[in-house]
Amino acid sequence: MAFVSLNPATGKKVKEFQTFSDAQIEQALALSIEAHKTLKSWSMEERAAAMHRVADILEYETQELAAIITLEMGKTLKSAIAEVEKCALGCRYYADNAAAIMADEPVEIGGSAKTYKTYLPLGPIVAVMPWNYPLWQVYRFVGPALMAGNTGLLKHASNVPQCGLSVEDVVRRAGFPEGALQNVFASIEQVGAMLRDDRVRGATLTGSERAGSSVASICGEVIKPTVLELGGSDAFIVMPSADLEKAVATAVTARTQNCGQSCIAGKRFIAHEDIYDEFRDKFKSAFESIRVGDPNNTETDLGPLVSQSSRNEIIGQVEKALSEGATRLTGAEPIDGPGFYYCPGILENIPKSSDTYYEEIFGPVAFLFKVSSMSEAIELANDSPFGLGSAVFTNDIHEQKMAIKNIEAGATFINAMTASHPALPFGGIKKSGYGRELAAEGLRAFCNIKTVSITS
Repeated sequence: MAFVSLNPATGKKVKEFQTFSDAQIEQALALSIEAHKTLKSWSMEERAAAMHRVADILEYETQELAAIITLEMGKTLKSAIAEVEKCALGCRYYADNAAAIMADEPVEIGGSAKTYKTYLPLGPIVAVMPWNYPLWQVYRFVGPALMAGNTGLLKHASNVPQCGLSVEDVVRRAGFPEGALQNVFASIEQVGAMLRDDRVRGATLTGSERAGSSVASICGEVIKPTVLELGGSDAFIVMPSADLEKAVATAVTARTQNCGQSCIAGKRFIAHEDIYDEFRDKFKSAFESIRVGDPNNTETDLGPLVSQSSRNEIIGQVEKALSEGATRLTGAEPIDGPGFYYCPGILENIPKSSDTYYEEIFGPVAFLFKVSSMSEAIELANDSPFGLGSAVFTNDIHEQKMAIKNIEAGATFINAMTASHPALPFGGIKKSGYGRELAAEGLRAFCNIKTVSITS
């Protein structure tokens, strides 16, 4: 198995890296243990200083790092720049807030004993990361993991090897202990062996349901904590009281950001019958104005999909949905020529009998539905195996409360698209995974929350 950099805009190979030998994996594990021994002895001030240096490097080298993202996975350069900037924001959040989040917490239980909770690192954590946000997904693990005193063994997606190497390089140059974060070019079998190794204390994965199930199964066998952020088929509900212009503009961004390759992208658009026709017409017009092309061009809205196999999968899902009764409103078809380009599109009238109705489409294809009430919208939103994010556009307070209470998802955004922020816990329910990244929950996810009781 090789880790290959393939430019999605041209389809041409850029660079190739060989899988590590078992000896190299063993060396990485041993170094991770030594780095953990050093890092857990550091004060929070020392960790924070190093994490601020990580952010400094990210900010100083934004253009260079963004160029690597665009080269390896095809997102527009302007969106890659925004991703690097978000990584720096996340690192600074943990540098500034980790000490308070991990501070001992007194607990009064009566009697003469002094009792409190303390948060201690676990050790090396395996991080299996995806290609769609190849730096942000990693740094949102790196920030809390290293600030907690853990170390990381990064198994990145095989098509973004240079992104993985860049993270290791930045963390090293920032002054963290050698081996605090290591990029390992590991095979699936080697990842399994690392998870079973007693020196590894937990795992986090962002990826497919199948990959998450595999990691959870292995870690379940050997009793290790996991955090899983898997797929999503997020509902985006629009009700009559909404600002329709804002709802349409946000819906287009929600579906097409990162060329639709986002777990928390709006994917199922549910509009009330009173405004359905107007929403559909505006939505269609906006989709047809999207500029697809060279991701390095500042005028481009969407670059290519990440790979030929990804494009083929989306083509197959769309064709299946159409054959089973769905209607193509616009677009939703491949673009001829070099690279893996795909025309963003909208399907409506997707029948419940279609397999595609329940699937996640990881590309710029929107599903459009009509409902007669908020209750029906919520029922449709919940009619999915996934439960990651959700967005609801309504200015009706009662409808807002209904959505917040009843939509089955890890997040509900009112009059805004679903997004992640370092200060907000992030994760899903059902087949979208479990556990939380970011915020205090993300930092404590791989901590030993120890009870301490001292009696004089």
